[in-house]
Amino acid sequence: MNNSFDKINHENLGQEVHYDEYRWRIFKKKRLRSLEILDSLKELGESIIVIGSVARGDVRENSDIDIFILGSIQSYKLEYILENKGYKIYNKEIIQATPNYAPKAYYYIDSDYKEVISFPLAKLNNNELEFYGWGGKISKNEILLNKRVPGVNKELKLIIPTDFGHIEYPIFGRESEVSRILNIKLETVLERERVLSRRKEIGKTGVFLKYEVPFDEPLDEAIEFLMKKNQFFAKRMMEYNN
Repeated sequence: MNNSFDKINHENLGQEVHYDEYRWRIFKKKRLRSLEILDSLKELGESIIVIGSVARGDVRENSDIDIFILGSIQSYKLEYILENKGYKIYNKEIIQATPNYAPKAYYYIDSDYKEVISFPLAKLNNNELEFYGWGGKISKNEILLNKRVPGVNKELKLIIPTDFGHIEYPIFGRESEVSRILNIKLETVLERERVLSRRKEIGKTGVFLKYEVPFDEPLDEAIEFLMKKNQFFAKRMMEYNN
């Protein structure tokens, strides 16, 4: 296994988790499926990453495959490519985590809502770009090289991949160490810790804005509707061209 952080001293870091053959098979299956989706999206000509557990390697059978398109795209182009490649769009959502965050569009391409393609609707600031290093991010080329990367999971534990599985430990009280290992600013670690801890307490609905786009409504029309309805959404959207 090619890990990009072999120089990290694992001694006394935390709990060792060893994967059995079944879990490694799940990992391989998720990675292969991710590659299929990435290959289908190459016509977009944008930088695309896989984020979360598929990047880290600590996948389960019910783990999501999260594909994130870093650049700005036209929604109709994405929809055309997906339909042309045989994918069905089961649901579309627009989510804005906080008033200051860029809204993002989410396309679910499986009936269980476990395979999702997302992209920003407004320009991402530097802090938001760092967020993807928080959970772990990986490119197509890195997947082909069988790399795994460290990141923080939904339980707010740092996952450090190893040849036998991973090492994990809670991030609370070790924020500086997490910042160093993930190569992101300490301020980003503290902000993600605060936001996600609060969201964990009140549930997934603890985002600023979540809009499920009706099947008969184009994404552009949904954006126009939300810009008229929500001043914070509109303000963040207008920063797109600045």
